[in-house]
Amino acid sequence: MPFNPPQVGTFPPDDNLYRVESNISTASDSTISLSYLEDYGILSHFPSQAERPALKTIEANLFSEQSDTDPPITPTPVDFPEKPAVVEEKQGFIEFRVVNNDNSRESNIILTGLKCIFQKQLPKMPKDYIARLVYDKTHLSIAIVKQPLEVVGGITYRPFNSRRFAEIVFCAISSDQQVKGYGAHLMAHLKDYVKATSPIMYFLTYADNYAIGYFKKQGFTKEITLEKSIWMGYIKDYEGGTIMQCSMLPKIRYLQAPRMLQKQKEAVMAKIRAVSKSHIVHPPPAQWKNGVVEIDPMSIPAIKESGWSPSMDELSRQPRHGPNYNQLLHLLNDMQNHTAAWPFAQPVNKDEVPDYYEVIKEPMDLSTMEERLQNDLYPRPEDFIKDAKLIFDNCRRYNNETTPYAKSANKLEKFMWQQIKNIPEWSVSGYILTILRSSDTLTWLMQHLAE
Repeated sequence: MPFNPPQVGTFPPDDNLYRVESNISTASDSTISLSYLEDYGILSHFPSQAERPALKTIEANLFSEQSDTDPPITPTPVDFPEKPAVVEEKQGFIEFRVVNNDNSRESNIILTGLKCIFQKQLPKMPKDYIARLVYDKTHLSIAIVKQPLEVVGGITYRPFNSRRFAEIVFCAISSDQQVKGYGAHLMAHLKDYVKATSPIMYFLTYADNYAIGYFKKQGFTKEITLEKSIWMGYIKDYEGGTIMQCSMLPKIRYLQAPRMLQKQKEAVMAKIRAVSKSHIVHPPPAQWKNGVVEIDPMSIPAIKESGWSPSMDELSRQPRHGPNYNQLLHLLNDMQNHTAAWPFAQPVNKDEVPDYYEVIKEPMDLSTMEERLQNDLYPRPEDFIKDAKLIFDNCRRYNNETTPYAKSANKLEKFMWQQIKNIPEWSVSGYILTILRSSDTLTWLMQHLAE
C-alpha cells in the first residue's frame, strides 16, 4: 500500500500511519525480550559492547520460561499519571497544527500568534528577524492552539529533505503555560510528524544557555555525529549558542514512548516479583512493642535472609562524591552558562586550527573538566582551579590579547574568581591564596578582584 503523506497543515487522518510493526504480540506484554529493547534503541546508551554479555545473561535468567515450581507471575500496574498537556489534547482543549505561509487567513492568524510568542520569549533576538523567518515559505511551524485560534506555543523549523535533517529555528511556550508539559509534548508531535511526512531523521539547533536543559530532556546532545559537509553553511550560526543534535529512531513513535516504557517496566517488575521478596512487608520487631530499643539487626530473620551485612550498610552510607563535588559542580555550571564561555565549551578542533596542538601541549576545555569532575578527579578545589586556569592561560598563549578569544578568557576567569570569592569555605584569605602564592595568577587575581 503506497504511503501518501498528509498535506501541510494537517496530521495523518489515520493514526496507524505513525505505527510500526512490532515483534511483540499484544498478548505477551510481560515477556518483552532485551533484543526488543535493543531494536528500539533502549540499550543504545550502554557505553560498550563489553556490557552486553551480562545483559544477555539477565535476559536468559529474567525472561526464561516459567517452570511449574516457580511462583506465579502477577503483573503489577505501574502508576503513570499523564501530563496536563496530554490530558488537555485528549479532551479537546488544545490541538497541534502544522502551518506555513500559504496566504490563508487561518495560517496567517496562527503564524502571527507564534511570531508574538517568539518575540516575547526570545527578547535577545531581533523582532524583524523572527518575523521574517516565521513568515518565510521555506519554513514550517507546529503550533499549540486553543480555541478560538489562541496560540500558546510552538516550533518553527526549516526542513532539508535531501539532506535528511531539519533546523529548529525557534522554540517557545507562553510564559504562563510552562508547567503543563507542553514543551515535551510539542517536541514529540514534531518528531512523529516529521518522520511520517519526510525522510528527515535528524534535528539540529543552536540552543542558548537557558534552552540547553530543555533540549537535553528531548533527546538532543552536544555531540554532533552528522558530517559537517551535510549541514555546514545551511543553518544559521549563532554566536554564544551551543549546537545540538537529535537523532530520531525509526521504530519509535514518540507520542507513545512514555506508554511503551511503562509497559516495559510492568513486564520487568512482574518478572522480578516472581523471584524476589522485596515487596513483602514485615511487622516491626516484638522488642519494639513498648518502645524503640537498640537491637542486633542480624537477629531479625528477614534482614538475615536478605543477605545484609554491616559492611554493606557502611558502604551504602559512603558519599558518592567528594565533599567539594556539589560546590565545584555549581561553579562549573555557572562558568559553562556564562556568555564568555563559548570558545571553551569543547576541545579545539585540530581540523579547523591545524597548528593549535603544536603550540599548546596541555589542552583543556570545560567539557573535559565536566568529565573529570564526574570521575572524581578533583578531590581538592585547587585541582579544579588549576585546570580552569590552564584553559585561560592556553587561550592567552595562542591568541593575541586583542582577539575575542583572549577577551572571553579574561572575562570568564574574572567571573570564576568572583564566584570563588563568594564561597565562604574558599575565602580568598584562606587556603586558595596559599596554593596560588607562587603563581603568576596572584597579581592578576588581586588586581581584578579589587575592581
